[in-house]
Amino acid sequence: MEDKRVRFSVVIPCYNEERLLPKTLESLRSQNTKASYEIIVVDNNCTDQSAKIAKQYNARVVTESIPGVCAARQKGTEQAKGEIIVSTDADTSFSSNWLDTIDQTFKKNKKLVALGGPCRYIDGPWWGNTYTYILFGLSFLFYQLFDRPLYLTATNIAFKKDAWEGYDINVNQGGDELGLLHQLKNKGKVGFKFRNPTYTSARRLHKGMFYSIFVSFLYYYLAGYYINTKFKKQIIGHAPAYREIKKKTNLRYRFAAITSLAVLLMGPFYLNKPVNNFVHDNASDFVGLVKRISKTLL
Repeated sequence: MEDKRVRFSVVIPCYNEERLLPKTLESLRSQNTKASYEIIVVDNNCTDQSAKIAKQYNARVVTESIPGVCAARQKGTEQAKGEIIVSTDADTSFSSNWLDTIDQTFKKNKKLVALGGPCRYIDGPWWGNTYTYILFGLSFLFYQLFDRPLYLTATNIAFKKDAWEGYDINVNQGGDELGLLHQLKNKGKVGFKFRNPTYTSARRLHKGMFYSIFVSFLYYYLAGYYINTKFKKQIIGHAPAYREIKKKTNLRYRFAAITSLAVLLMGPFYLNKPVNNFVHDNASDFVGLVKRISKTLL
């Protein structure tokens, strides 16, 4: 490694990731770059062998007892020696030139304070992969039009440490993405490299499209971030940790969603009533029916 000082610190928050962490660390150790870099794994109350595995890969392990990804990233970034912090996750892998692409982009544009890129789901459902292409495609288009990205994923953010003011540890999901982007764009230019993705586990999608959109994204992510930021404390708690891929659960959620939708659409026809009268006259019965269906299937 040609640099005398540490160029990059790759910060990885970790909670019980012994199954996927080795692939992440192998991928990082296989980076084709001349830039110096360290790997920091933040032990966020792990009860498995994650910390031991990280040490076996010569990663630096720091501990953070406050639960939550923002607190973990905060501790890792505070302890980092690198000029540029690279944020990613313990269930994510990378192409061999991922870090070098980040390095070369920063070298070519001295005004950059941060650089993001997309993520792709590994073995994800069709709608998950479509979602990421649309999301990051729009973010890239926004970047082309307004010279800043619309959204950054915490699996693929690099930023200069001296431009960083800290994560808001009063929030959970979203603070390491929405909050960080808001902070960095006020410090200077934030770039977006569409052709430098990371590859992350699709296990977070295992409960299906409806759960992912309405529970994970709208409730835990957006509502959780904005409400907790507003009140400066955790009103909405942490989303459940995704550690196992349960395809059967995914199928049950799909079936429940389809069945509920069918009841809503077909109910008026069976009762020979207009839709508006059906909803008005049978609202409590319909809600009870949906609850019974959900309880049975889930």
